[in-house]
Amino acid sequence: MTALTLQKIVSDSLADVGVKLAGRRPAGKHRTTVWAEKLPGFGIRTYASGRQVYIVQTKMAGRLRTVTLCNVRLLSQAKAKDIARQILLRARSGQDPAGDRQQARRIPPFDAFLQEYWERMAPTWKASTLKTHNTYRRRYLDGAFGQRAVDQVTRADVALWFADVAERAGRGGANRALDVLRTVFNKAEEWGIRPASTNPTVSIQRYGQMRFARFLRPEELRALGATLELEEARAPMHVAAIHLLLVTGCRRREITGLLWPEIVGARLKLTDTKTGPRTVWLGAEAQKLLHGLPRVEGRSHVFWNERSQKPLDIKNFWPAFCKRAGFEGLRIHDLRHSFASHAAAMSETLPMIGQLLGHRSIQSTSRYAHLDDRDLQETTEDIGNLIHALCSAGLGAAPPALSAKGAGYVR
Repeated sequence: MTALTLQKIVSDSLADVGVKLAGRRPAGKHRTTVWAEKLPGFGIRTYASGRQVYIVQTKMAGRLRTVTLCNVRLLSQAKAKDIARQILLRARSGQDPAGDRQQARRIPPFDAFLQEYWERMAPTWKASTLKTHNTYRRRYLDGAFGQRAVDQVTRADVALWFADVAERAGRGGANRALDVLRTVFNKAEEWGIRPASTNPTVSIQRYGQMRFARFLRPEELRALGATLELEEARAPMHVAAIHLLLVTGCRRREITGLLWPEIVGARLKLTDTKTGPRTVWLGAEAQKLLHGLPRVEGRSHVFWNERSQKPLDIKNFWPAFCKRAGFEGLRIHDLRHSFASHAAAMSETLPMIGQLLGHRSIQSTSRYAHLDDRDLQETTEDIGNLIHALCSAGLGAAPPALSAKGAGYVR
């Protein structure tokens, strides 16, 4: 690609937004350039006369090329950045827009756009999100569609890719990879690289997910509590962390990564969770447990492993603990399900349970709030007795015998 080709790309991109180059460039040697931090290669150049222009700088055939877009008065900075981003993508992919054949190839290949997407979006992700996304990109996204242009990837292409990922990563892995790909194409539309409402992932149906119905019934909680008491002398911090998971319904990392400054009175003011910052309200048992933990000056983590001198991680402790307790197969996350299920059994509403768990949607909460079959049987019996009594009221029937839960019904 030559400098003339790059200038042609600039002219075409500006023409798309109704800006025509005047053909004259500012004269004079005295100039300063301010480069954009989040978009390398884009800058604003100021001349001695006070005139300012947008510029784009990129490498072509091993040489650094700089071209002027237009006067800053003609375009907003946001629009100029969008145009610069398109120009840089096309320049990096080595495309020549001259002629009809080249015009059809103005849109960058999928991999070139994926790199641009990553450079722009990665700084906004949490460290854990970046790590996960990098893994999915490396395994399933890089090279997924060959040299096909972003706007040429079809639903059929995505369907074949999705089936292939499912064979390699399983259905859950394929669903998560699809979520990442969907956001990539959403941005392609938002940035004008792909026509609006053409995301090829939208009509791809996700694989069904298994719903884990495991939660601890009252007698199981008693057995678990007894085992925790026996383990306390050997692993006090592990036991305390598990206890706190049980009584708060928090996620594992929200507790093992808990910091002392995040404990504010009867609340946890968590700054980094799966769904962003959130507040966890603490009951009396949780407050008592936290007040009893040792606090070491200069150490911000609440749960600390003295042996490894690192923040506590209960993942390795959990399997052996469950085996000793007779709960093989129980996941740490099932403690969170148990918290939600017992809240549902106490007739708490889904919005309330969702608020306690830190969910963004009721749909997420509905997967957690299981009910014990015995609770369902008892409720069904209460409803049946009540309806029978109301229907028989004119016959002088005796009031129905309701359970403790049903006895609270007020007409």
